[in-house]
Amino acid sequence: MEKFTTLTGVAAPLNMVNVDTDMIIPKQYLKTIKRTGLKEGLFSELRWEPDGTPKGFVLDQAPYREAKILVAGDNFGCGSSREHAPWALLDFGIRCVIAPNFADIFYNNCFKNGILPIRLPQEQIDQLMEDASRGANATMTVDLESQEITRPDGEKIAFEIDPHRKHCLINGLDDIGLTLEKVDKIDRYEEGRRTSQPWL
Repeated sequence: MEKFTTLTGVAAPLNMVNVDTDMIIPKQYLKTIKRTGLKEGLFSELRWEPDGTPKGFVLDQAPYREAKILVAGDNFGCGSSREHAPWALLDFGIRCVIAPNFADIFYNNCFKNGILPIRLPQEQIDQLMEDASRGANATMTVDLESQEITRPDGEKIAFEIDPHRKHCLINGLDDIGLTLEKVDKIDRYEEGRRTSQPWL
């Protein structure tokens, strides 16, 4: 998993509440188990008419086509459990989602896939949403080490994060990576078991 330390990029505004996982990545894109190639499906029903004509969705507008940060409304990622939702965001280039609140499963899946979900009070979300609406001037910096977001005008907003989740993101550790950190202990256990119980 790619490490997350400091992220600077354009922030896209998505001023919608209750954005569910089917809206993020519709069911027809769930046939693959690959984490790539999903960016075309990201918000596809909001982005394309049935005949393929663009609807002018925010992520298809310049400069938001290069967005790395998404500022969203309350209850982002609600609905059915699908890990494809963070996969699609990541494949598009989104590494951080900022919202007042997230559905629990989506929130957990973000951390497991290298995306930083940040919860902030609505008042601060409103400020960042306004910042994000400035187009090419909507550049923000998210510093995970210091737990601060730097707005385009230089003002800093602090955010909270669980220390263990922070450690995992900074070091690029998913569940497999965490297990491999203990490979020496696992090897010692396996060797001891072979010695004490060779019949197994």
